[in-house]
Amino acid sequence: MSLIFDVKRYAINDGPGIRITIFLKGCPLSCVWCHNPESIEKRVEKLFTRSKCIGCKACVERCENHACTLTKEGILTDTNACLLCGKCAEVCPTGATQMSGMQYPIEEIMAIIKKETLVMDQSEGGVTFSGGEPLFHHEFLVKLLDECGKEEIHRCVDTTGFTSAKKLLEVASRCEHFLYDLKVMDDEKHKQYTGVSNAQILSNLQLLASTDVNINIRIPLIKGLNDDDENIHQTALFINALHKKPLMVNILPYHSIAQKKYEKLGRIEKFIKMEEPDIACQKRVISLFESHGIKAMIGG
Repeated sequence: MSLIFDVKRYAINDGPGIRITIFLKGCPLSCVWCHNPESIEKRVEKLFTRSKCIGCKACVERCENHACTLTKEGILTDTNACLLCGKCAEVCPTGATQMSGMQYPIEEIMAIIKKETLVMDQSEGGVTFSGGEPLFHHEFLVKLLDECGKEEIHRCVDTTGFTSAKKLLEVASRCEHFLYDLKVMDDEKHKQYTGVSNAQILSNLQLLASTDVNINIRIPLIKGLNDDDENIHQTALFINALHKKPLMVNILPYHSIAQKKYEKLGRIEKFIKMEEPDIACQKRVISLFESHGIKAMIGG
């Protein structure tokens, strides 16, 4: 069993073809720009959308622990009393209250994946395991990849690369494609904005590039943080020194959509708004990579 917080069907930006993406909950990084803050904690969480609440008090009446209270600001949850059982979400008629994270056994996930095999086959797609950090669930992920392999389903893993070399290679031997994040080359800046060193991440990418898997490198582009010429230059030098070049460098411009999610989680004080890169910035970064002979594109 492992915690899944979302399943995205007909995904076209998570690997080749049309795919189904499984999002596993929990991540060892705490990137300040994370657009899925509900993916960080490796536990069930409760989300509340004030604009959807109609004040029906169904959740208040259903909560056996009296953790829900209707106020002028909407439903207030006593986190000390809340058991995160999800019964309040079950009776909410508008979806104002939702739970993020549900335990799934291997069999259930495989049943969900296999329902999409027709679309996968026709588009040369497959399944992508994302997060959070899927390698945070190493044993569970390995079992899932083995089951997908038995069904001849194309397998892709979207990762930060922050794991042991042993676990990375065990996963790499069971999939065909990796989407690999590179955030910023300077280690001190990486620690400041993600909470961890990038030493293991860079080392693991070098290791992964010596295997047979295909790799797309993904770079979240944040203006004023990692869009400067020096960081792009150092990133390009590192990529060009890899044993095998990535198929593509995907530039993912930062956006502030996560603000709404922090509000739903009741943690708006932890939201830090970064600066979105404009079109000129994005084009400059693409041009810098191309000047190093590296294929790069916005999105993907």
